[in-house]
Amino acid sequence: MQTPTDTPVLDLAAELRLPTNALDYTILAIYFVVVLGIGFAARRSVKTSLDFFLSGRSLPAWITGLAFISANLAATEILGMAANSAQYGAYTVHWYWIGAIPAMVFLGLVMMPFYYGSKVRSVPEMLLLRFDKWAHLLSSALFAFAAILIAGVNLYALAIVVEALLGWPQWVAIVVAGAFVLGYITLGGLSSAIYNEVLQFFVILAALIPLVVLGLKKVGGWGGLTDKLTATHGENFTTAWGGTGIGSDNPLGANWLTIVLGLGFVLSFGYWTTNFAEVQRALSAKNLSAAQRTPLIAAYPKIFIVFLVMIPGLTAAALIPGFGTPDSGYQYNDAIPYLMEQLLPNGVLGIAVTGLLAAFMAGMAANVSSFNTVFTNDIWARYVVRSREDGYYVRFGRLITVIGVAASVGTAFLASSFSNIMSYLQTLFSFFNVPMFVVFIVGMFWKRASAKSGFWGLLAGTVAAMVNYFWIYKQGIVDIPSDQGANFVSAIVGFVAGAVVMVAVSLFTAPKPAAELQGLVYGTRSPGMQEPPAAGDDAWYRRPALLGWGAIVLAAACYIPFSF
Repeated sequence: MQTPTDTPVLDLAAELRLPTNALDYTILAIYFVVVLGIGFAARRSVKTSLDFFLSGRSLPAWITGLAFISANLAATEILGMAANSAQYGAYTVHWYWIGAIPAMVFLGLVMMPFYYGSKVRSVPEMLLLRFDKWAHLLSSALFAFAAILIAGVNLYALAIVVEALLGWPQWVAIVVAGAFVLGYITLGGLSSAIYNEVLQFFVILAALIPLVVLGLKKVGGWGGLTDKLTATHGENFTTAWGGTGIGSDNPLGANWLTIVLGLGFVLSFGYWTTNFAEVQRALSAKNLSAAQRTPLIAAYPKIFIVFLVMIPGLTAAALIPGFGTPDSGYQYNDAIPYLMEQLLPNGVLGIAVTGLLAAFMAGMAANVSSFNTVFTNDIWARYVVRSREDGYYVRFGRLITVIGVAASVGTAFLASSFSNIMSYLQTLFSFFNVPMFVVFIVGMFWKRASAKSGFWGLLAGTVAAMVNYFWIYKQGIVDIPSDQGANFVSAIVGFVAGAVVMVAVSLFTAPKPAAELQGLVYGTRSPGMQEPPAAGDDAWYRRPALLGWGAIVLAAACYIPFSF
């Protein structure tokens, strides 16, 4: 039984070659020129390592908020979630409304004061302050490794899509995209990546909105779409919770409890609160209030982006009988390329292709920029070459960016050995993000958690998640219906194992002195967490608590029309 993420991103239908012309390629060329122009412009602002790695902590909240969501909106998500919808319908909303919004709000309201107030330059550095160097070194190494793997996934998926849609050889697409990402990050550091991500956010919207509008027009509006899908796929296809009762059999291989705990809590909080590729955008904000508002501002477009990826998938399922089955001639991942080929005129087609490329590049750039920060600050400067002048670390950061992009090209071909790219990504998150989250959450809310417990909890959580996936699930020790269900279970197993080991180790080792926990444990404060609001930050629409609870209420309200 396959899950939404079991559909490969490897073999798009041959007939999806797009009828692009000179106008479309001109739009694409203009975009690449603008991308490099932003890199050259940002280069002038890079004078220190803080400028290169964290934009000098000087950016306004609306910039960091849009970059935050754009860094997440990679094309693997766009294609994968459209495929998700074409196969399983409205189940897709869970990855957004319960699988993202609560965690983004938690990051803004609860965790950002600790991150920003402690003035750390990365997420692993928080573990150095709260635990010890072993937890810090292990988390740094795991994150750097995962970042390169994920950047490679984006590169490989880009190459496959560009080859299918435009006819470019895979190696050309990989080299071109990698070179442009390398160019603008090496030139302008994080500022270049962030300003390009803001541009990419709007380019991605310009690509998806015409598909949604023209697709709905083709099927007779939302009413016509739901009528067709109900007739061909059953009434649960357009509901969020149909068939998810405990003991019920559904193709997703998950019931409401594993959706809520596995996706809504463990995987979601593990990704959004500890993934430095996201948190780095908030750390570049100009003050604590702006840092807190970064994920909260991003939460509002995240609530509605689901419609831009779900409706094209539903439309494709409604237009082609048996879409995604061998008889139809299309795979589920063909949903967006199929609509592009069928509905978009030249010019708009160029914008759509540019939007896909922008999404892939945003995902890759987010991981490369976070990789160079962690490797330079948390590994090289901390344990290899210490106490050098600041300019040395800027130069090394540029060098390691080159190495990181080259390594991403290598892992792009490693990703080709997996027939299921989206499931591969979800599996990586369960291995690397969830164990880090449990260490953070236990350390943040339990003063008794000892310095040594961080390392052992992180190691135990990572190993337990891998054992569950590769042995218990893959070897059939326990019957889990799908890869996605296995990812949910692996996340829960990793979380529980990490927490149990942390508690056990803490009971037999000495806690850190209370004086060293100021600003690192909930209920304590550091000077950075007490900074006064900046002028104008007391306006109602800039209050983090109001923004956060507003996002929670809005996401919950969106479930209502999909629940009956």
